[in-house]
Amino acid sequence: MKVCVTATGPGLEAEIDPRFGRCSYFVLYNLDDDSAESIENPNLAAAGGVGVQSGQLMSEKQVGVVLTGNVGPNAFATLNAANISIVTGVSGTVGEAIEKYKNGEHAPTSGPTVAKDAGKTGFSGGGRAGGMGRGGGQGRGGMGGPRTSRS
Repeated sequence: MKVCVTATGPGLEAEIDPRFGRCSYFVLYNLDDDSAESIENPNLAAAGGVGVQSGQLMSEKQVGVVLTGNVGPNAFATLNAANISIVTGVSGTVGEAIEKYKNGEHAPTSGPTVAKDAGKTGFSGGGRAGGMGRGGGQGRGGMGGPRTSRS
């Protein structure tokens, strides 16, 4: 079985990248023959849909489990539909994560752990921001009344 670990770089010594869809690398480790393959994430800079695209890539690579820090709802649904088990909350190096998985120290997650688009660069969580606003005057004058000056 192949295990995919999201990573900040290639190889077993790389640190875990806490994002699934926008991780820098996918390290694919084959439990059957202890071989590893590092793939630079082709979806890293995509405008949208990276969770789905990355999930589809894992399905194409015949991955059985993904070890990562977090997973969003679209990636979770895509991986789940492909019968790929998802383990979140993973940290340390790729090699450490694989050893912990082999030792049964990681349990599958039952749902997404972050909101949609949470891994996007510059994502602020939604809402509208700032603006110059209106007002800020000193409140002189009034509706329909004469303007008076105060001394």
